[in-house]
Amino acid sequence: MTTIANRYEFVLLFDVENGNPNGDPDAGNMPRFDPETGHGLVTDVCLKRKIRNHVALAKESAQGFNIYIQEKSVLNQTHEMAYKAFELKSEAKKLPKAVADAQKITGWMCANFYDIRSFGAVMTTEVNCGQVRGPVQLAFAKSVEPIVSQEISITRMAVTNEKDLEKERTMGRKHIVPYGLYVAHGFVSAPLAEKTGFNEEDLELLWNALANMFEHDRSAARGMMSSQKLFVFKHRDKLGNAPAHKLFNLIDIQRKTGSEGPARSFKDYTVSVGTAPDGVEIIEKL
Repeated sequence: MTTIANRYEFVLLFDVENGNPNGDPDAGNMPRFDPETGHGLVTDVCLKRKIRNHVALAKESAQGFNIYIQEKSVLNQTHEMAYKAFELKSEAKKLPKAVADAQKITGWMCANFYDIRSFGAVMTTEVNCGQVRGPVQLAFAKSVEPIVSQEISITRMAVTNEKDLEKERTMGRKHIVPYGLYVAHGFVSAPLAEKTGFNEEDLELLWNALANMFEHDRSAARGMMSSQKLFVFKHRDKLGNAPAHKLFNLIDIQRKTGSEGPARSFKDYTVSVGTAPDGVEIIEKL
């Protein structure tokens, strides 16, 4: 299948109810936020993890849709697979001297791992498979309004050690956001897709993942998280027909008339879309 021939940008609206969308390990796992404005943040790494997890479920055992960055994977062992595919011997921290062989190694990694040909990867470990700049990139998601991080006390009736049997219960804490609507911006580059082999099937899988990635990512800590809206800007040309920031500004999110006090659901907002400039099509995927 041929690689994509158009540039894309996208805007994902997702929300959280009584959960922690992205804890900060440097702050006791509190929800991430901008200390100057109070707006909540979700990192690009967090969103990519959820996309990877969805792809792993949707394309389980499908050729070409393996996931490179996954729990307990040993990257050097993964890299060795590329060398074995071409019966080449790896040299510590170096790519093969022949340019054609080096391209084969990096190309094999792109062809076999969805997240490499989508997001790119730095594979310059002891077993070197090169570097790939991916066509799909995401920025940090930011909440529409400032969030309130609430600390909840929880109890556990069971104990860990026998010596604690006389204790009635043990105490713990968890952090939640009562409600927050977040906006994430993303980019898909056609010229970079040509280099990694990112094609139309990969693109449709990306849209599907963005729309459904929270459905199989449930946990008590995350509360209720949902993808609410997904707007895609499709450019007529490979290099694009309008600046990304002007397209993002076409998505306007406002509180509904009569909605007062803290927002507590997506129904408290109204979302409107402006008119796209010439050469750009707006597609509502969700």
